Amino acid sequence: MHVQEWLETIPAVSVYLLVGLVIGVESVGIPLPGEFVLVSAALLASQNGDINPLVLGACASAGAVVGDSIGYAIGRKGGKPLLARLGRKFPRHFGEHHVAMAERSFEKWGMWAVFFGRFVALLRMFAGPLAGVLRMPYWKFLIANVLGGIIWAGGTTMAVYYIGVVAEAWLKRFSWLGLAAAALIGVTSMLVLRSRAKKSAAAAESEARGDGPEVTAGVVAD
Repeated sequence: MHVQEWLETIPAVSVYLLVGLVIGVESVGIPLPGEFVLVSAALLASQNGDINPLVLGACASAGAVVGDSIGYAIGRKGGKPLLARLGRKFPRHFGEHHVAMAERSFEKWGMWAVFFGRFVALLRMFAGPLAGVLRMPYWKFLIANVLGGIIWAGGTTMAVYYIGVVAEAWLKRFSWLGLAAAALIGVTSMLVLRSRAKKSAAAAESEARGDGPEVTAGVVAD
């Protein structure tokens, strides 16, 4: 079967549900490749006319907002012991230094750590649960959560979608090559974002070695 014909057989609703589910679960605090799934789905939408990028972006945004809110509720109920348990189960993601870095971000930025955290792979998982653990007022969390979720998910979807459309149109005589080029562009952009996130984490960790004040719930709540 031709690649283009195969892509057109994928039901749009299954793509919407998969993207919303993966991003939602990642936002709860479970390590999943939400960004990769979103980029892949947006590229797929550029090749499959049945997949509406606006609906895709809306589903991704909804998954991000709902997942973060669930993570907030879990973190508020579980408190610090929850982070300790997650650290034992997922040391690469919830290790002590990762938690400390996220706490410093919350100390410095407050509610905007939730907003900016949506654009950083590590903080994307931490934002909801940690805001709950530190008992950030929910209305502050919700504002930053909704804004960050919509701008990150919707913006990523539309940017990658139009990149895929342009690449496919430019190479339309070689549809398989167009798809490969679009996929390469999408994966490259994801790797660049991930590299920047790692550099930000390293910079924060380096700064912490000279800082070190511990975050308290009262700091975030003010």
